[in-house]
Amino acid sequence: MPRQLQPELLDNLPAEHPDAVRSRRDLRLINALMGNHRWLARTLAGVLRDGDRVLELGAGTGELGRRLAATGRPVDGLDLAPRPPDWPPGPDWHSANLLTFAGYGRYDAVIGNLIFHHFSDKELAALGRSLGESVRVIVACEPARSKFSQRLFAFIAPLFRANRVTLHDAPVSIAAGFSGDELPRSLGLDPAAWRWQCRTTVLGAYRLVAIRAH
Repeated sequence: MPRQLQPELLDNLPAEHPDAVRSRRDLRLINALMGNHRWLARTLAGVLRDGDRVLELGAGTGELGRRLAATGRPVDGLDLAPRPPDWPPGPDWHSANLLTFAGYGRYDAVIGNLIFHHFSDKELAALGRSLGESVRVIVACEPARSKFSQRLFAFIAPLFRANRVTLHDAPVSIAAGFSGDELPRSLGLDPAAWRWQCRTTVLGAYRLVAIRAH
């Protein structure tokens, strides 16, 4: 299955549209089922140094940032959307396009949850170049692109009465997801300068931990 990028309905709905509200509820359930936020929090605790500044790409409604702040790990947010009203005090919020954001030089680590699959390989390569020399840690959780993931979603969707937007967007996300070491290679990470580990979980999560070796 080569990567296939298609527009997702949620990206073009007003934030307060009933289908958008329901779809975000579904995303919270999916994240909880897959353990994405728990894994990100655990992983960061093991790879960050004291004083490292962390930026979440595609921070959305701020749920992951609030969770990390509650554990004592403040993370700045970057998203096209404005700062959420309940964003924790202290961490910065950047309302900007992550492909043109000019502030990566201020950060030691970037993280993303279900965001990298929205971009083409060409865009991911440009993002990798934008990260520059300061970023030494990249942690990402994405959809694993496989027929099994598609079948698994089709099985569980009726169990939580997935909204029509979710029924469209989840298969689209999976088709745009990653397998093997596609994500670090799409970002253009140099194997001589980076060490990475990519793994896929039984519930269809693709997880990347990349650490700059030099």
